[in-house]
Parts: sequence; structure tokens; C-alpha cells
Amino acid sequence: MAASPGPAGVGGAGAMHGSGPSGFAFDSGLEIKTRSVEQTLLPLVSQITTLINHKDNTKKSDKTLQAIQRVGQAVNLAVGRFVKVGEAIANENWDLKEEINIACTEAKQAGETIAALTDVGSLNHPESDGQITIFTDKTGVIKAARLLLSSVTKVLLLADRVVIKQIIRSRNKVLATMERLEKVNSFQEFVQIFSQFGNEMVEFAHLTGDRQNDLKDEKKKARMAAARAVLEKCTMMLLTASKTCLRHPNCESAHKNKEGVFDRMKVALDKVIEIVTECKPNGETDISSISIFTGIKEFKMNIETLRENLYLQSKETLSATLEALLERTEDFTDCAYTSHEHRERILELSTQARMELQQLISVWLQAQNKKTKSVSEELELTILKISHSLNELKKELHSTAAQLAADLLKCHADHVILKALKLTGVEGNLEGLAEYACKLSEQKERLVETCRLLRHVSGTEPLEITCIHAEETFQVTGQQIISAAETLTLHPSSKIAKENLDVFCEAWESQISDMSTLLREINDVFEGRRGEKYGYLSLPKPMKNNANVKSLKPDKPDSEEQAKIARLGLKLGLLTSDANCEIEKWEDQENEIVRYGRNMSSMAYSLYLFTRGEGPLRTSQDLTHQLEVFAEEGLKLASSVQAFSKQLKDDDKLMLLLEINKLVPLCHQLQTITKTPLQNQMFLKVDKCITKTRSMMAILVQLLSLCYKLLKKLQMENNRWVSVTNKDSVDGKT
Repeated sequence: MAASPGPAGVGGAGAMHGSGPSGFAFDSGLEIKTRSVEQTLLPLVSQITTLINHKDNTKKSDKTLQAIQRVGQAVNLAVGRFVKVGEAIANENWDLKEEINIACTEAKQAGETIAALTDVGSLNHPESDGQITIFTDKTGVIKAARLLLSSVTKVLLLADRVVIKQIIRSRNKVLATMERLEKVNSFQEFVQIFSQFGNEMVEFAHLTGDRQNDLKDEKKKARMAAARAVLEKCTMMLLTASKTCLRHPNCESAHKNKEGVFDRMKVALDKVIEIVTECKPNGETDISSISIFTGIKEFKMNIETLRENLYLQSKETLSATLEALLERTEDFTDCAYTSHEHRERILELSTQARMELQQLISVWLQAQNKKTKSVSEELELTILKISHSLNELKKELHSTAAQLAADLLKCHADHVILKALKLTGVEGNLEGLAEYACKLSEQKERLVETCRLLRHVSGTEPLEITCIHAEETFQVTGQQIISAAETLTLHPSSKIAKENLDVFCEAWESQISDMSTLLREINDVFEGRRGEKYGYLSLPKPMKNNANVKSLKPDKPDSEEQAKIARLGLKLGLLTSDANCEIEKWEDQENEIVRYGRNMSSMAYSLYLFTRGEGPLRTSQDLTHQLEVFAEEGLKLASSVQAFSKQLKDDDKLMLLLEINKLVPLCHQLQTITKTPLQNQMFLKVDKCITKTRSMMAILVQLLSLCYKLLKKLQMENNRWVSVTNKDSVDGKT
């Protein structure tokens, strides 16, 4: 069932109004209806249990009779609300309407039966003799309750099918628009289609966020989060990669770069559908079979069963299991980056585990023949010894992987190679490009190898999936950075090629940051701490050693709050893309309106990164300062637009002034919010600020488009006037 949106690995969607695939508004749509069904079900279960557990020998006082009657009426009312929600879902989904209506009718009948059987308020009166009630027909109540719960379950399952179909339809819309984007040849057409694509991605993110949050299987939830993260990051990459291709249509590296983004998004979309429909893709392997820690855990469980049953396992099975497990440690011993000391220790512990298994098998066979106390004690001792050896092996493997990851993160914290690639690009230095592309490839291979080792020691399936996601991201993004850098080197004066390289470098830096978080979580699990949840790093933390600023202890947002911020953030990110597209149209990039618009778009993008725990904004002070500057830039933009409007005719001037009158109050409201202290309510403040910022960005996009059209119109009129004036002057001379 669709529930609240999931956390922002991908973020969710913006506040969505407008129709979804089935024609209903998202804010009052299917996910709210189905959530209402589930919320209605909970009191039903409680009330039905109260009725069924009612004791026949309870004294039939007025108070007891009234209580029973109230419970029956409450059940019937709850069923009525449930049926209304079910019928609303049925009316919007004709293919399932008949099945849902039948289940709703059954539920309604059951509710009415329960109400009739619990109508015991008049039992103390003589005329009520012969009436069938809960006291005379408790079996009837039980049958009605079973029918009710059965029909409710049917509706929930059918509604779940509706949600799945809705996600599939949304995915298909996204794919269809992506195909159009791949084939587009003009910038103007691209802007129009990308705007539609952005709205469809917001819708898809909203639906999948709801689904992710509702998944009970942590493994599926992690896979969904990884796929959604790819889609969110690739949306920005797709914009700049496509623009670069349009600007440099004959550049092979630009096309290669764009194709990589489209391919990765298609794979991620397919993964989401696999998770939602629970269809296992062909050739997919169970990741638990490739994790050493999972293998050790299963092996230890197998040998511990020997304490209870000496014949449950076979020595061949145990030997083969241990050998397969130790074979996987070759990922560590064969790794070029593993230190000599760690390699020797891993080999030593592997040999020790083999020897102790042979000793265990020997004692085990003796125990099957001689069931004496001494043999049992010796078996227990050998089980403990091999368990201890495997625990030592786990420690060594964890130490090796964690040290490699920590050293690697420290070494590349300053992103020297990325900076060098950017520099060689703007210089058009092909030799420098080849040198640093080679270095980045080496760094990529090392990161991929380290992620593979971390996966072995991650300790939980969700963390294993996160490691796999990190490995894939480094593998793909590394190649895309090189192709983007090659495009810039071939076109060193291209602003869009530079912007494109920046976007891919930001994705790389973001994944390095995520890897640091992943390492902390793996260490927490290994050390027995489940650790803090690092998924929402961007909310302000308490400030230490600062006498001038009050320490803010942030309230920890729940998953629904996180998802709300993530949805707003994604919409904000897409609006910055729309604003940038409008800015690109202007020939005079130094125009005041363009300059203020560019500044606002840049700051809004930083706020978008903040909602994902990335970018330069890290504390509440950073956020507050950025929002204050953003509001000031908005007021400056309004002033510039007002000055421009004085050159226009009354009708055109009115159109601009209407937009300005929307923008200025929002700027003042944002300034007020940033100055209002909300102790222990940082989520509320962030929510309000992002909402206001998003509204301002929507107006900015409108203003940029409108000003551009009116400026063109003004220029045409001026040119016409100059032409007519020149003609009159020539005629006069004649």
C-alpha cells in the first residue's frame, strides 16, 4: 500500500497539484485514499476484537449493554467510511471496479450484521424477548467479523494493484518523454519537452517515494532508494548533457556522455518496476551468497546445530561451505591495495579455520559412535574454537576494508584530479586531459575495488546494496567525467560544456561523501552499534563553542517529514533548471534582470543540494544567511523588472507588475521567517523556507520568460520605428 514518502536518498517530488495517470489530483489522490483505508482498518480490528472477546457471563448492566451497543455502532460507522473510500477508488479504476464493489458490499453487509447483533440497549425491557443478539448468537458476530476482515483485505489488495499500475503508467510516461528528448534537435523544442519531463519525474518520484516508505522488506527498501537516487541525480545530468549535445552536435564525446545518462536512467527505471512488481530479473544473483560476513554467519549456525543433532549435517557439506567462504577472501588477498601484514594475517586465519574444521569433523564422527560426556565436551570445545577463528577472520577483513576505505577517502578529500581536469578543459590541453583522465581511471578502479571489499564486511543486506550502488556509481560516473572533460577540452570556450563537467564532478564528490557515511554505518554495525541515521545530514546540528549563537538542538524529522523536504527540494532543483533554460535564451547575459535571475537560480540550487545533505550549506547559520541573500536578490530583481516595465505599453506593463506584486511579498515573508527563532522546530523552519523559495523560483521562471518576450517585442517596435523614421527622412530630402 502506498504510504508516506520515503527518505530523500532520491528525494521525493515537489508539492504536486494536477492530475495523475488516472485523472485524480495527487494531493487528494489514490495514495491518500488508500492511506485512509488502512487508517480505518486499525480501529475496526480493535473494535471487532472487543466484541469477539466479550464474555457471555458478564453482568448485563445498563452500562455494559450501552458499551456493547456503542462498539457495534462504531464498527458499522467505520465500515461505512471504509466503503466510501473503496468505492471512490473503484470509480477511478474501471478495470477493478466490479471486484472492489463486491468486496465493499460484503463489508457493508458484515458491518450492518454486527450493528444489528449488538443492538442490545432494549434487552432489559420485556418486549425484547426473542430478539437475536450477541448474547444469543455470538457465532453470528464471529462470522460477520471474519467476512468483514476478509472483504477489507480484498479491497486493500486490489488497491495495492492500482498503486502498482499507477507507478508503471508513470514510468511509461517518463520513458516516452525520454525518447523524445533523445531525438530532439532544437534548443527551443528541448526546453519545452524537458519541462514536461521534469513534471513527470516529480510525479514518479512522489509515487515511488510513497512506495519505498511503505516497503517492509529492508532489502527492497534499500534497492528502491538506490534506484531513486540514480534517477534524481541523473535528471540534472540529463539536462546539461543534452544541452551540450545541442550546442556541439558533431562532438562524439558529448554524444557518448549523453547516452551514458539516458542508459543509466533506463536501467534505474526498470529496477524500480522490478521491485514494485516483485519480478526478479533474469540472471540476478542473491547478494547474500557473495557476502563473506553472511557466509560466516550461516556457517556458524550450521556447526552449532551439531550440539542438538549430530546427524543433521554432513561433513562434505560443511567442508564445501567453508571452502567456498574462504575462497571469497581472495578478493582481499588478491587486491593490490591490501597491505602485506593484512594479507598474511588473512591467509593465516584461513588456514587455521580449515585445520579446526578437520578437527571438528574428527571429534564429530567420534561423538556419533561414542555418546560419552567427555566426547560431548570435546565437541563443544572444537565448535567454540572454530567460531573464535572465524570471528578473528571477520575482524581482520573488516579492519582491512575499513582502513583501505578511510585512507582512500582521506587521500581524495580535496578532489585534486577533478580540479586538474577542469583546468585542462578550459585551457584546451589535450595532453593534460590524457594524463589526468588516466589518473581518474586509476582512482575509479581503486574506489570500485574498495566498495567491493566493504560489501563483504557490511553486515546487513541494506548496506550491501548501498555498497553495490556506490560501486556502480563510481564505475559509470568516472567514464562520464572523462567524456565531459574531453568535450570541454575540444571546446574550451563553451560555457555549457564547462557547466556539464561541473555537474558530473559534483556527482562524483557527492558519492565520495556518501561513501564516507557508508563507512561510518558499516563500522557502527560491526561494533554492535546500529549508529545514528546519517540519511539526513543537512538538518542543522547543535553548534559548539560559539558564545554569540544559541545552540540549536535539531528535532529529528521522521521519514514523512524528510520526504516532504525531499519533495520540495526536487521541485526546487527542477525549477532551477527551468530558470537556467530561460536565462540561456537571453543574448545579453550581463543584463541586470539576467544577472539577478542567475544569482537566485544558483542559490536555489544550493538549497536543493541542502535538502539532500550535499553542497556548501551545512549548518542553520549557512542556510539562514543564504535565504536572506536570496530574498535580497529577489527584491533587486523586482526593482530591475519594474524599471524595465517603464519602457513598455500599459497592457504589457500591467502583466509585469502583476508578477512583481506576487514576488515582493514572498521576499518579505521569507525575510520574516529567517529572522523568526523557532527553537527545537528546525524542520518547520526549513519546510517554510523551502516552500517560499520554491514559490519565488516559479515566479522567477515566469518573469524571465515574460521579460524576454517583451524585450524582443520592444526591440522589434524600435527597429520598425527607426526604419520608418529613416524612410521619412529620405523622402523629405527627395
